Amino acid sequence: MSATMDRAQVASHAPSEGLRPHVSSFAQPTNQPVVRVNGVTLTDRDLLREEYTIFPYAKQHNGSVPQEMEPQIRRGAMQMIIFEELVYQDAQRRKLTVAPDKLQKAEADFRQQFSDPKEYQQLLAEEFQGSKQLLREKIRRSLLIEELLKSEVDGKSQVPLAEARAYYQKNLSHYQYPETFAIQTISILPPQKEQKPTPDQLKEMRKRADDALKQAQATKDPDSFGLLAEKISDDDYRVMMGNHRAVPRAQLTAQVVQALLALKEGQITGLIQIEQAYTIVRLNKHSLAGTQEFQDVKEQIRKELKDKKVNQLRAALDKRLRQNAKIETL
Repeated sequence: MSATMDRAQVASHAPSEGLRPHVSSFAQPTNQPVVRVNGVTLTDRDLLREEYTIFPYAKQHNGSVPQEMEPQIRRGAMQMIIFEELVYQDAQRRKLTVAPDKLQKAEADFRQQFSDPKEYQQLLAEEFQGSKQLLREKIRRSLLIEELLKSEVDGKSQVPLAEARAYYQKNLSHYQYPETFAIQTISILPPQKEQKPTPDQLKEMRKRADDALKQAQATKDPDSFGLLAEKISDDDYRVMMGNHRAVPRAQLTAQVVQALLALKEGQITGLIQIEQAYTIVRLNKHSLAGTQEFQDVKEQIRKELKDKKVNQLRAALDKRLRQNAKIETL
């Protein structure tokens, strides 16, 4: 999580009728101490800011948060404010500094987030006793945390292209994709699946299926086939214009695969009978199995590897900083 100063960090960071999820609310801050880190006291206001950073959606609903999520959010927020305080203290020990022009720009950027000057003044009064100097120190603190993390985490988590390529070659199976058929269907199903159809019902089904096939063969494109599926198909895919998108070959029955292999893209099968149901299938695209090229996945790989390194480096930094720290939960 970035330590960069933003409104969430500074400012304490239409349901349907019927059953509603149980919700609770983040407690309103009273500046009560919640934890002491090497003698520095952090309050429930600091905790609330981080809770809103973790779950910003609650701010739109007067602090409401799903009840089952609240303990987890609180634990995460507590861990984060302790971690950031330890990082800040380490930055001070290292005598890191913030250039005046960088601090000035950060202050200006922060203030520009407020569309209404009164909102800014309200925050200044509530959070910093009206003191711009206290706000400036808070911003300076965030910049120092950011600077140390940039050095200890971001700077050490970069993934060279060669590393990404080596990972790709070692894990080629991750980037293989199966043979797929992008299809649309129209199905004629028995009236009641749990009961065996009567001879008359079977006769009626066949008549419906023959008529559906004639109408399907008259369609010219996926849209017209889909509109027909919406109108006459009995399967659940009718609400999606009969579209199954790309289905792996292994998930299709042998009968359907055999029929599709005989088609060109854009063509329609005849009636396919599977037990007592009839299906008509339109082939939109047939894609053979293959492997994604490195060029197409290199940025995805680099991001995944970087994220993993970031987590490892942050965890190692947290462990190191906690070794000799005195942390008292209040």
